[in-house]
Amino acid sequence: MKATVRAHPNIALVKYWGKRDEALILPHQSSLSLTLAPIHVTTTVEFGAGSDQVELHGHVAKGSERDRVLRLLDAVRVQAGRDLGPAKVVSRGDFPMAAGLASSAAGFAALAVAGRAAAGLPSDTRASSILARRGSGSACRSVQGGFCEWMRGEREDGEDSYAVQRFDAGHWSDLRMVVAIVDRGEKEVKSRDGMKGAVETSPYYAAWVKDAEAEVPRARELIAKKDLEALGELCERNAWRMHSTSLAADPPLCYLSPATLGLIQNLREQRKKGVPVWFTLDAGPNPVLLTDAAHEVTAEAVARACGAVDVVRCVPGGDATLLTEHLF
Repeated sequence: MKATVRAHPNIALVKYWGKRDEALILPHQSSLSLTLAPIHVTTTVEFGAGSDQVELHGHVAKGSERDRVLRLLDAVRVQAGRDLGPAKVVSRGDFPMAAGLASSAAGFAALAVAGRAAAGLPSDTRASSILARRGSGSACRSVQGGFCEWMRGEREDGEDSYAVQRFDAGHWSDLRMVVAIVDRGEKEVKSRDGMKGAVETSPYYAAWVKDAEAEVPRARELIAKKDLEALGELCERNAWRMHSTSLAADPPLCYLSPATLGLIQNLREQRKKGVPVWFTLDAGPNPVLLTDAAHEVTAEAVARACGAVDVVRCVPGGDATLLTEHLF
């Protein structure tokens, strides 16, 4: 009754920002992401331990952090339909946590797949995606690799709100995502609190929902054609509009640092020089640059010159995968 899974984070090209149901984590609009490799989170789950134990990234989880993990495993117990006993969970990532790099997405995707496997449940991508969503919304998009679309859904129980793979990791092997880490610290306002503030107080929020939903099919079309320039422009537009909802919230919330702004403004100059590089930005200060294989070295150099303390070059990542070696 033990299983270990490695899952990659994802970066939304068309963002998820705001829940219509806080308990089930159901979004106001659909979103579309790209799974990133080689960065990952590895999670081991074992049922039948002496007591519930949760260790995340080298520390014992407490409070709401621990509760989120155990609630997801409670859902696994319900699905299994039998007493599995207490659970021990150990999870480790190889990139900064809570800095806008979708660490929770990778973590809960790995937890969902490992939890089901440890409970003896059959492999089921849809069921794992729905389960992962219950831990962290964007986690539903990390169960599979490549380009995944989280469908908003209409049902109140959330059974039609899950992610489907639109293109696998090999579809656009030339695409590169360069993660520019300008700040390794944890963000002061977590994503779930930031989006709640935007939903409840931003006068721009309704317009954001309508616009973002319309961008998903446009993004799918551009990915199918591998049109980097048009996709890059769409990603930048969508990121600016997401962050605008939070800037207009009450109180206003800004995830961008001076280094963030300096880097993304510099990209305009790079494009004038013929460098095909654009940015996207989740809820944190660290931009992710979109470019191609021929220009990823240049993109890294630009990021470092603009203040990045570290840079991680990524390629399209694959599915969450069961491993034979465990963390304990």
